[in-house]
Amino acid sequence: MTTIHTFFATVPRHMEQLLAEELEAMGGEDVRQTVAGVWFSGPIELGYRACLWSRLANAVLLPLASFYAPTPEALYDGTQQIDWSEHMDVESTLAVTFHAAHSKVSHTQFGALKVKDAIVDQFRTALGKRPSVDVKQPDIHINVHLMRDEATVSLDLSGDSLHRRAYRETSVEAPLKENVAAALLIRAGWPKMLESGQDLALVDPMCGSGTLVIEAGLMAADIAPGLLRTNFGFLAWLDHDAALWESLLDEARERRTKGLEHMPKLVGYDREGGAIRASRTNVARAGLEDFVFLEVRSIEDATAPKDFSGQGLLVVNPPYGERLGRQSGVETLHRKMGQSFLEHFDGWKASVLTGSKELGKCIGIRATKFYTLYNGRLECVLLNFEVSKDRAMHSGARSKK
Repeated sequence: MTTIHTFFATVPRHMEQLLAEELEAMGGEDVRQTVAGVWFSGPIELGYRACLWSRLANAVLLPLASFYAPTPEALYDGTQQIDWSEHMDVESTLAVTFHAAHSKVSHTQFGALKVKDAIVDQFRTALGKRPSVDVKQPDIHINVHLMRDEATVSLDLSGDSLHRRAYRETSVEAPLKENVAAALLIRAGWPKMLESGQDLALVDPMCGSGTLVIEAGLMAADIAPGLLRTNFGFLAWLDHDAALWESLLDEARERRTKGLEHMPKLVGYDREGGAIRASRTNVARAGLEDFVFLEVRSIEDATAPKDFSGQGLLVVNPPYGERLGRQSGVETLHRKMGQSFLEHFDGWKASVLTGSKELGKCIGIRATKFYTLYNGRLECVLLNFEVSKDRAMHSGARSKK
């Protein structure tokens, strides 16, 4: 009989609905959203699949126990009620991540220490020796969430954050996180455009290290975002089903091979040669070097692919706020961006992630929709546009005569 587990996937704020829809599409049951996370249920295969295929989650957690922990002693005792020999052996390394809110035990390092002590003391009592701690790359990663003195102790199935896809070898200042880039593309309508079967093109005229064009390419080719990763938190778990995991990897490899047979046009421009060099490295690591065109160009010189007459999408994460330094420079850049859109991309759709609605008005094109997204701790606004002279604002961008 198949065991059904309850999982919890963490996600940046304002992306919960998108993650819930993604998990439901994977077969998740009892999907429930909460702040910065989604609960869902299913067999362990679903937990593995979420680690491999989620484009949005930061982590996939498997709760092991919940208990009342108003004191450090209660936290220690509750952790010891879990039989850790079912999940790890004494030779395994471990790390504990501890978060607390509205609780009497509030110090992160102290809480993590009490949980770690409970685990290693259990092994020492039973076997006379204890597991070691490795905070950088542990075999077993334990996550503890303490909310209003109620502790939930979980096994982190993902290990390192899932937004790290393993293709980003080279980066630029303030890069866009990969899962936030995926959310931007979903909000921009890229997956629906892919389903249409039309001739498509996507252009990022300020591509930086290439995150948006790469994420768009992974979606277009039906490539699992976790396929390049070699380490997950469940690989050293004693209950790990290696044969099941290998079958999921085989399926993902087959889907990638088939998906690469039909690719849209993917283009990235940036005025900095260093950014384009970084993009080329990352695109190659993602296995998309044959499908992404990259070139040094300023925003004023960004153009649609030659002789392209299909449906096009512009996606941009321009410099703003601290990344550019002066507000006047930020506004000027956004105006130039709007002018370039109207001159070179008439009839395209566009999505711009920027610092505020007021800054977005400098683009000079009336937005059709807007969404709030967080890139790290920075709150941003995503603006969707239909690029058309009819939607140009009198005081903003205008096409050149």
